[in-house]
Parts: sequence; structure tokens; C-alpha cells
Amino acid sequence: MDQCSKEVLITLFLNLQEQMIEMNGKLDRLAEQLAVAQNHRYGRKSEKLDVIEGQLCFNFNEAEALLENIYVVEPVDEDVIPTVVKRKKKKGKRKEDLSSLPVETISHTLSEEELTDIFGENGWKQLPDETYMRVKVEPAKYTVEEHHICVYAGKTTDKIVKAFRPKSLLRNSIATPSLVASIMNAKYVNGMPLDRIATDLRRNDVNISKQVMANWVIRCSERYLSPVYFRLHELLLTYDVIQQDETPVEVTKDGRPANSKSFMWVYRSGKYHTDRVIILYEYQKTRKAEHPQKFLEGFHGICECDAYAVYEKMDRENPDITFAFCHAHARRYFAEALKAIPKEQRDKAKGTVAHEALEQIAGIYHMDNQLAELSAEERYRKRQLLVRPLVEALFSWLKKVRDEKMVPEGGKTMKGVNYYLNHEKQFCEFLNHGNVPLDNNATESALRNFCMHKHTWRLIDTINGAKASALVYSIVETAKANGLNPFRYLEFLLTEMMEHEEDTDYSFIDDLLPWSESIPDICKMMNNQNPSVSH
Repeated sequence: MDQCSKEVLITLFLNLQEQMIEMNGKLDRLAEQLAVAQNHRYGRKSEKLDVIEGQLCFNFNEAEALLENIYVVEPVDEDVIPTVVKRKKKKGKRKEDLSSLPVETISHTLSEEELTDIFGENGWKQLPDETYMRVKVEPAKYTVEEHHICVYAGKTTDKIVKAFRPKSLLRNSIATPSLVASIMNAKYVNGMPLDRIATDLRRNDVNISKQVMANWVIRCSERYLSPVYFRLHELLLTYDVIQQDETPVEVTKDGRPANSKSFMWVYRSGKYHTDRVIILYEYQKTRKAEHPQKFLEGFHGICECDAYAVYEKMDRENPDITFAFCHAHARRYFAEALKAIPKEQRDKAKGTVAHEALEQIAGIYHMDNQLAELSAEERYRKRQLLVRPLVEALFSWLKKVRDEKMVPEGGKTMKGVNYYLNHEKQFCEFLNHGNVPLDNNATESALRNFCMHKHTWRLIDTINGAKASALVYSIVETAKANGLNPFRYLEFLLTEMMEHEEDTDYSFIDDLLPWSESIPDICKMMNNQNPSVSH
């Protein structure tokens, strides 16, 4: 070193400095990746992000946080910190909540002798009863239907006549619509694995193996539910907006090595199409573009999804479909960047690019959420006035972040910046329509039950089982979205489809769809919520 010239020493120093900067950048990215991985494994699974105490709370689904920049309307207090108000108890609410249940009247009286002892002979009169309510539960009740088909023979002839024999759901099987519907409800609404359903049945002295139940579900799904599914698919393709997503699932016997990923795709009517909601699942072995291309064949409209490469390919190759990308997916990069900041450094989070991005996105959400109750035409008009300037400001700022290298490459923040800028057209597409949501959260909600349930039953045994699961999930999620009791609706469908099994004209199916006026009242949930019925 003593023999090196001053210029050489300076060059060596600068090289070492560059290497140190590069190594520090790599360490920062590794620390962020580790923090994100730990948060995914051990942290809260919700998208709510409380980064700085006393500061804004960013919620992936609600987006209650607001911008503080000058181009955003100032929020009211309730938007930032929801006020906890002690609500006055609504009079008659209990009676309203219980109004759909059958009522058994139980009278508590005093005898004539007791009244005479208290008031004297004929010294009393009866006032209106004092009433109160209690709810009792009768555990699942199973009854054997023993059918007797009467047989008649002529006294003077060899002629023999039998009484009419009702159709059976499955030939030579004890299965009935109510029994199969209860199994489907337990598995696909309540998330119980078949072995636990079998155990529960045994506690009620009903011995049905999980293999038999799996066979019933597969056969009844294919025979009775698939025609309804196909009709819903036809109708879905006539809508102007379809939202879609997919989630991995493991199928053990699909002819591939163990732990191979399959996928459950979900397609639903647009969030703003509220009167006839359709939610359809489809099982496929892979995540290739050919699957949504085939499912959406004949569709002309807007498809909302994330920026997965499959959808980009479809966007390039299919002129009939316009793609709009989900802002919630883009927002996630910035949320994860903030979550990765060590607790001791979170006082500096507010000055980060990730924090600023979340604030601007929250402002867009807040403004667009104000338009939720408007018609599509009015929402489109208001978006041009109120939302478009915010979106344009966001993209202008993101370009500045990229061009001025305000954050290092490789981190979550820069990935979020690039994710937005690489798909600017698709992220702005919702502004060109009144019926396209800002995000794809409605589809993720439609997948939520499936994702929760697969952590319980872990995997699906066969491809036929996966296809049957897609059929049943489609029916129950569509039923719930349209205000129907899933168990009652499944029982109704199985009963009606059994009677029409030999029909070749399926026009009757329209009378069985969830919004049909022919649906029995017993299928409708009076409180318009989505509880499941345990059987």
C-alpha cells in the first residue's frame, strides 16, 4: 500500500465504498424479506396495519385512512378514529331476531284454588300476560323412512299391480335429499372434514362411512347440481363485469408427484351487480391461461383480477375482454414494506415512500367508497370529477419515485412502485366504467370459506372429489350471496332435480335459481344474513 499512488488509493477507497453500499443494500433487502416472512408466519393475517401509534390505520378491505395532501378532501373524524357510541337498545329487536323461528307457547298459570285463597271468591280478574322468550335447541334428529309399496293381485286373474314408487336420489341407497344436503352443508358451509361428520353421525347412532359420504357427494353433484352450475355459467357470461381469482389446493390422486399444486379458480359477478349474484368455482390442475380462456369463452366485458402473467397474456390476445387490475394487490407491497420496519424504527415510518403510497391509495379508496350507493352512470360521472385526479396524482408521484431513484431496487416498496407503473392502463381502467370496482376484494371474500376450510381438511383425495367440491361450493356461495339458507336450498335443489332427472329439456332450471320467485320461503333467510344451518 505504501507504494501505491494517491490516485490508486482513491480508486480503491471508492470501489470499497461502492461495495459497502451494495452490501448494505442487500442486507436491508434480506432484513425486509425476513421480516415479511416472519410476519406471514407469525403475524396477524388481516390486512389492517397499525404502524405508528396515534397515526392512520390502513385497512385493506375498508380503506378508512385518508390522504393528508392538499388535493384530498379533509376527512371527518369518524373516518380516522371510529367513535364508539353506546347504542340505545332497539325496542323489539329480540322479537325481530327470532321472528323466523317456530314458537311453542308455554303458559304458567295459577289454579282457581290459589287465586281464591289470594283474592277471595270471584275477587280477581285476568290482565294481559307478562311474556318473555327463550330459545331451545333440539339436536339433529334422524328418522328412518320405511317405504311400503302396496302390491295388489286380481282374485280371478294373474294380474299384479304395485302402488307408485317415489323416485330415489340414488338407486339402492339410503340417501335422501335432506341427508345429502346436510352432509354437503356440514362440509362445504361449516368446513367439517368427512371423518368428523362420520363421527358426529355415529354419536347419533347413524353409521355412514366417510367413503360412502364422499361417493354420495360426488354422484349427487354431478347428477343433480351440474345442470344448475352450467346454467349459472351461461348467465354469468352475459354480465358486463366478471371478477376472478384463484387459490392453490392439493389433490393427492391426480397422477402427479406428491405435493403438486392444483388450483381452485373462482369467478363471480361484479361487486356492483347485487340483485342476481353468481359465484362459480372451477377446479383445474394448473394455473395456465388456457383455463380462464376456456371458462370465459363468449364473454364480452370487463374482467377484474390481479396482475398475474396469465391475465396479462389474455389481455394481449383477447380483444373481447378488457382487464382491470386490483388496487388492493398493489397496495399490499407497500403495507408489507411498513410491516417489515423494526419496531424501534417505526417513528420514522411516516416519512417513507411506502407510507406516502399508502396514504395516497387510502385517499383514492375513501373517495371511491363515497360513490358506492350511486347508479353506475352517476358513479362514472363522479369518478371523473373526484377520483381520477387522485389516481393521476398517484401515478405522477410514482413515476417521480422511480425516476429519481427515491428507494433502492429489490425491496417491497420498489416492487410496489413497479407493479403499479408496469400496469398503469389496467389500474386506471376502473375509471372508464361505473360498474367496475376499485379492487377484487369481493372475489377474495368469495374464496374465504374455501381457504379457511382447506386448512381443516388439508387436501382433496381425487380429481372427481375436487370437481364435486367446485360444484357444491358454487351452489352454496351463490345461495348465501342471494340471501338463501344453503342447507335448505341444497335440499330443495336435490329434491326438484331428482324429479326431473330424466328430462332432456332443462328450461325448468330457471325456476330453481336462487332469485326465482318459485323458491320456497323456507329457503330464504329472514334476517338476510348468511348463517349456516348445522345438521
